Amino acid sequence: MLLAIDAGNTNVVCALVDPGSADGEQTIRARWRIATDPRRTGDEYAVWLHNLMALEGIGPKDIDDVIIATVVPRALHNLEVLASKYFGREALIAGEPPVEWGIQLDIPEPSSLGADRAVNAIAAHALHPEDLIVIDFGTATTFDVVDYEGSYKGGIIAPGINLSLDALVSAAAKLPRIAIEAPQGNNSVIGTTTEDQMHIGVYWGYIAMMEGLVERMRAEIGRPAKIVSTGGLADLFDKHTAIFDFIEPDLTIQGLGMLYARARGEA
Repeated sequence: MLLAIDAGNTNVVCALVDPGSADGEQTIRARWRIATDPRRTGDEYAVWLHNLMALEGIGPKDIDDVIIATVVPRALHNLEVLASKYFGREALIAGEPPVEWGIQLDIPEPSSLGADRAVNAIAAHALHPEDLIVIDFGTATTFDVVDYEGSYKGGIIAPGINLSLDALVSAAAKLPRIAIEAPQGNNSVIGTTTEDQMHIGVYWGYIAMMEGLVERMRAEIGRPAKIVSTGGLADLFDKHTAIFDFIEPDLTIQGLGMLYARARGEA
């Protein structure tokens, strides 16, 4: 069994994966998340993770390998300690030998691409081998273009919806903190209370941003690219927009499983 770790700016996701093949869907046995904190030690990760694994009847000896993708360099060392000290494995790092990307990164500075975005591109193409725009709802909302051959062509980075809302509330003294949720009732875009107006601005404003960017990206691509969405908010927005063709909530973890299967197959 593979322990796949996706360390993002907001959360670290740990998942137990039966890797399967390099180009097929992975079987995810369990997944857990914890807030990202670069100061969290390998020992602290182990206490948290071992207890959760025990609830599933899984022990450290059931883990055959560990693979990590991270966009938080300061978190990497402690995750490597977790792998070596508590699972007896040298962690494989996505994008580094022997786990190279295996796809064309058709951008001027390939090393600047976040590991999560590269892994998403790999998984999205394997699952849907056509022209794609991959939207990932994380700390930032990213839009990534993957062509029908599986090459990464570039994309867009926009502020995540939670980040946008936090900035709005912190900068405006009288605005309350609200939950991000789909609008209720008649879907009016003219609010009559402060809370209504904030919900409309955040929710419908974000949908308008996504739809507008997708329309412009498709026009520039010149082919009818399909939309793959991932991240916790994909289902929330899917209620009021028709732009998503596929929702893949575990895209990054699936991509890590595929990378691992490919690397072990080549080895």
